[in-house]
Amino acid sequence: MLADNDGRIVFQNEAAGKLDLSGRPRVERALTRLLANPGAVQLRLQDKARQSGRAEETLTTCRARLNLSAQVVGADRILWRLEELSNSVSDPGIPTISAGPEGSILQANDPARHLIGSDATTLEDVFEDLPLRSGATHRLRSGLGVIEVSVWVRETAGGGSSIAFFPTTSLGAPMPESWSVIEELPVPLLKIARSGEILASNRAARGLVQREIGPNARLSDLFEGLGRPIIDWLEEIGRGQSSGDKQFLRSHGDGPELFVQIILKPAGGSKDPHLIAVLSDMTEFKSLEAQFVQSQKMQAIGQLAGGVGHDFNNLLTAISGHCDLLLLRHDREDQDYSDLIQIHQNSNRAAALVGQLLAFSRKQNLRPEALDLRDTLADLTHLLNRLVGEKVRLTLNHDPDLLPIRADKRQLEQVIMNLVVNARDAMPSGGEIIIETENLTLKRPIERDRASVPAGAYVLVKLADEGHGIPADKIPKIFEPFYTTKRTGEGTGLGLSTAYGIVKQTGGFIFVDSEEGRGTIFTLYFPAHLAPVEPAAPMLSIAPRPADRSGPDHGVILLVEDEAPVRAFAARALRLKGHTVFEAENAEAALELLKDPGMRVDIFVTDVIMPGKDGPTWVREALKDRPGTGVVFVSGYAEEAFGEHQALIANSVFLPKPFSLNDLVETVAAQLAGS
Repeated sequence: MLADNDGRIVFQNEAAGKLDLSGRPRVERALTRLLANPGAVQLRLQDKARQSGRAEETLTTCRARLNLSAQVVGADRILWRLEELSNSVSDPGIPTISAGPEGSILQANDPARHLIGSDATTLEDVFEDLPLRSGATHRLRSGLGVIEVSVWVRETAGGGSSIAFFPTTSLGAPMPESWSVIEELPVPLLKIARSGEILASNRAARGLVQREIGPNARLSDLFEGLGRPIIDWLEEIGRGQSSGDKQFLRSHGDGPELFVQIILKPAGGSKDPHLIAVLSDMTEFKSLEAQFVQSQKMQAIGQLAGGVGHDFNNLLTAISGHCDLLLLRHDREDQDYSDLIQIHQNSNRAAALVGQLLAFSRKQNLRPEALDLRDTLADLTHLLNRLVGEKVRLTLNHDPDLLPIRADKRQLEQVIMNLVVNARDAMPSGGEIIIETENLTLKRPIERDRASVPAGAYVLVKLADEGHGIPADKIPKIFEPFYTTKRTGEGTGLGLSTAYGIVKQTGGFIFVDSEEGRGTIFTLYFPAHLAPVEPAAPMLSIAPRPADRSGPDHGVILLVEDEAPVRAFAARALRLKGHTVFEAENAEAALELLKDPGMRVDIFVTDVIMPGKDGPTWVREALKDRPGTGVVFVSGYAEEAFGEHQALIANSVFLPKPFSLNDLVETVAAQLAGS
């Protein structure tokens, strides 16, 4: 059946015409008489097919086993194919039953019915010791009483299962001893000699390893990963020194990576001792495990970057601050002046590097505002053209009705510049970089790259280049800090990690698609800002100095800072401007000083994160007796880390570290003017 994306059938062959569509030529209608939930099956296969081009499922019903496939053909057509499979449940030699997700028995073949009888309707009627474990021995209620059987379980579509079992005791009619009986068993099985040679394999096992198993193949030729020779494990089980506990092994060879769980059991008599291996595909489980470990690693790196950034900002504040103090005592003609300028410039470069670390850990200071990306990129075009050079063309394509977003303009420009520079470096011989923007409304969430993008309105930014591309094995690592594919000295490895952190802190998502030799496309999802556009928030919430202010331009300041170098610099800087400064190394010492009722304080300058009480906590206590006192909070962390606490304190502003001498004295002067 050829159908459109809405499931309407536009063509069907003669066999499909036998299905009763009753005047409604739709895929769901065609499946109604065969499946209990045709709509869900149709949507599931459609989604998989759109992602990978083709999808199929094997469905077990009360009548037959069906294979249903969906293949995308063209932009809006899907080819549906329905086949009835030869039902392994009907195999005369293997007792097999098909069960639904709730344990109801859907079908049983003749050998199974001979053992369990016709009255059994659920797995509880058949087995005494649920749940069933593949490869284990279970107690089965038969017409001859309770017997022990070896069980193999295979999950089927929709949460059901196919269960095959062999009696381990004689029932008067011995089971066939030939391995050919197990060929069609829907459980991957290997017959292995104790010396490691693979004596036999069934079809399910060969399909799992996706290769032919030759007559001289050994288990170690197919798998690895024990950390010791596999033959040692086999010999231990053969001698009874090991119980054959589950082992996870990884496939050999150049094919797709495969992880399997193997359970080994001794079998055969003294004349033919061997081992039976039950295999289970654990590739998806190992993939999820790797993703979880990766997410934990990224979170740990983020926490480390945030902590290091905070401490480093304290050091940079002391370095650049004392450098500012030295510059006050040297003019341009002094021979030390150029050296001091070099120290100052390098401390600024270090501060920018710390800012990138904080961006990755999503702890940098953002000043979000409503932005039109068309205007932002237009303002940035001149700088971008200078960055890419003459051999690279930069093309911008915008949606004429582009929605605004809410983001920090300076940080967003940093993201775009980082991506453009990477695209330029990927095209040493020249090429074209295309930046496109468009509106997108997601009606349902999308899952991609361990991220879930919620439904809603988004603004998309796509940045495509014609470079050499990124190898598939390196794509999962490109957003990690200090990871770079460039040669030593050509990059810090922080460009993409910075972009990742900024986009995530803005509430967006960033994905990458790349093909070696064809280029790379970065896609950024930003939530559309549908609220009324408001003006950008000022950098500091400081009242302007009144024009008619009279009196001395200095005040009494209580400086609370646990880092001694930072406290020493800040105290000297403020005293040079004529302020009276009282110092305290922590909140408790500050509150002790304030117990003196005769002590006048105009401004509190305090660090946010300190041992004992933090900045907002002690300031709230102090303001109970000294309401109206101005407050300047300083911190190496982002303002968002304590923004809710600061909002509850009137007449307070935030000064991020590292700050210069001028930043500090101007902020304090403005607070004095507004008090």
